[in-house]
Amino acid sequence: MPGFRGGVHPRGLKLTGYKKIEVPPLPPRVVVPLRQHLGAPCNPLVEKGAQVKTGQKIGDSPAAVSAPVHASLSGTVVELSQQRLPTGDKALSVVIESDGKDEWERMPPLDPERASREELLQRVREAGIVGMGGAGFPTHVKLNPPKKVDTLVVNGVECEPYITADHRLMLEEGEKILEGAKIMAKILGVERVLIAIEDNKPDAIEHMEKLSEGVGKVVRLRTKYPQGDERHLLRAVLGREVPVGGLPLDVGAVVQNVGTCKAVRDAVLLGEPLVERVVTVTGEVAEPKNLRVRVGTPFSYLLQQCGGTVGGVKKVVAGGPMMGFAVYEDVPVVKTTGCVLVMGERQVVEEEEGPCIRCGRCVEACPMGLMPTHLVRLVRAKDFEACQQYNLLSCDECGCCAYVCPSKIPIVHVIREGKKGIRRLKK
Repeated sequence: MPGFRGGVHPRGLKLTGYKKIEVPPLPPRVVVPLRQHLGAPCNPLVEKGAQVKTGQKIGDSPAAVSAPVHASLSGTVVELSQQRLPTGDKALSVVIESDGKDEWERMPPLDPERASREELLQRVREAGIVGMGGAGFPTHVKLNPPKKVDTLVVNGVECEPYITADHRLMLEEGEKILEGAKIMAKILGVERVLIAIEDNKPDAIEHMEKLSEGVGKVVRLRTKYPQGDERHLLRAVLGREVPVGGLPLDVGAVVQNVGTCKAVRDAVLLGEPLVERVVTVTGEVAEPKNLRVRVGTPFSYLLQQCGGTVGGVKKVVAGGPMMGFAVYEDVPVVKTTGCVLVMGERQVVEEEEGPCIRCGRCVEACPMGLMPTHLVRLVRAKDFEACQQYNLLSCDECGCCAYVCPSKIPIVHVIREGKKGIRRLKK
């Protein structure tokens, strides 16, 4: 396979790779944001004081690109208010206080062999399924491409340090992942299913190879960050280059995370919407774990289930150390939360930014072939038209440039500001 340009090899630090998924007690309260996906936010379907059941739809939108939101506990709606998201933004959220019963409201199960493509697509939408690898793009939209595709790539790469949620899901529920992949393959009308896994997960590769006969083929990839990004993954697996500003469907492929596959299976076979996911809780906690938790569970509750933090905590990160967001208040798990990372003084070393020494390391490391050091200069000069000409919007914020920068320039932070500037310019 040709692989992809750039990239880095950070230490894996997969502290929980051998830890089986645990199911903690339900939290007493959840905060369920009405925007957990790319696209239009949902409008609330419930009011304060309403009684809801687990799986009941509590938010929806008529927009083409959106996904419904469901209650993740049965109980009482005690508040509708703006709440902080793991990304730092705020969104209108439904706060539910548990009644301790966990009474469910499920959809009727479907037979994937007999159900039509349209019925399956509608079920995926009604279940509120979005990309669980981090992007959060509504899955029903992704499974209905305007162009013909020939390949479904199941993404089990999980290349970022610390995170092991997908790894454990493949080991413990690989059959369910493949059942979901078969349903997706039927919806897309593809004949080929490829399951991509990096070679730092030999147990997952062996296990999925045993299960995948008759469904698809496992592709073993050399470990490299950020290979989990679908554009780089398609180059590594298929040798196809997604054009600038394009999508995987432009090269005849659709990429779906293993967690998303499992969610599709649960929605079709069990009638369950997406109200829970596996989250790796790791770093400076007493006992790092992989936990299956309900959407809306506060981060503080997850840390309690791991025995609390240890040592001097410098930062709590939603996601991994390369692309995650530092959180400065208690925030809820959302559909795209794969990891909660507690970083202490050993991991967070405050270093002053120095001048760019023109070493070119960021250019070599950039998997998108950009010139990060030049983009930093343009953003700081507020030349957003030039930023567009130098393809700043193609940056996927993987953090490779900042990782290798000897001057400790916060390149990703600056580029995010540049994207905001371009959006303002377009308005």
